[in-house]
Amino acid sequence: MRSITLQYPISFPVEGMPEGGQVLAIGEFDGLHLGHREVVRRAVETAGKLGLPAAIMTFDPHPREVLGQDKYVRHITPVPKKLELLAEAGIDVAYIVRFDPAFSRISPAEFVDHMLMGLRVNTVVVGFDFRFGHKSEGHADTLCDLAAGRFAVEVVRPFHMDGVKISSTLVRDYLEQGDVIRAGKLLGRGYTLTGEVVHGAERGRLLGFPTANVELDEPYIVPANGVYAVRFERAGRIYAGVMNIGTKPTFEDTTRRTLETHLFDFNESIYGEKVGLELVAYIRPERKFASVDELVDQIGRDSQQARELLLHDGAVNGSA
Repeated sequence: MRSITLQYPISFPVEGMPEGGQVLAIGEFDGLHLGHREVVRRAVETAGKLGLPAAIMTFDPHPREVLGQDKYVRHITPVPKKLELLAEAGIDVAYIVRFDPAFSRISPAEFVDHMLMGLRVNTVVVGFDFRFGHKSEGHADTLCDLAAGRFAVEVVRPFHMDGVKISSTLVRDYLEQGDVIRAGKLLGRGYTLTGEVVHGAERGRLLGFPTANVELDEPYIVPANGVYAVRFERAGRIYAGVMNIGTKPTFEDTTRRTLETHLFDFNESIYGEKVGLELVAYIRPERKFASVDELVDQIGRDSQQARELLLHDGAVNGSA
């Protein structure tokens, strides 16, 4: 998949863009949840029927971040992960549009005339709630009107699960509540964080439960503080473990959150390695313990519960 960064105003033709037309899906696609995947799937399917490349247009940073909604500084799927998932879904070209104040002020007509026409789109695929242009004045019907026969528009209906419309906002809400199971169902995959194993205080080793401290490499949404059963991906292999997200209140008085994972039946040095953390299930909230012995006893119970959850879920230490 080719990745092309665009900044408005754009000089066409853009290097690397297809010359003979393309099918373009447009959206922020934060999370690439099942609803987003249906938009992408439709674009790939239509492109295949027409014999054209399948492309997507997404935005960075998140439009709502630029417009002052700070909670969108962190993402369900930061751009690198989003591009990886889009490539797996069959997208040939990804356009990452720099969303800045100047771009936020263009009208719906300017977006169509100065961007979509320049990209020589044959068909544009959007979700039913698509908005574009200054103050989100444009919507799916606006896009159909502005196309004026110059390109086709496909509008994908809302995607529901258990009677509820799937949205990035709902996924965020579940993650902030620690409900990684429901979030994963809407995403169609386990919620995963990536980062590098770094040195910590090494208290876990002294307590008999050595941990891998992971520093995230992208601005992910970190789920609610608490203890989770996790799959830990390292060098293409999967290990079962139990992770604490939080501020370690038994030992420290701080607001700095850390991610510490105890891996079962594992005793290797992995400092400096890039790893993945798939959050499988929430076990309990983080809390302050009256003594270290009480904490150690609880970690033992957490570990046993995580082992059982992961065994039931199919996680096996060292599996490829």
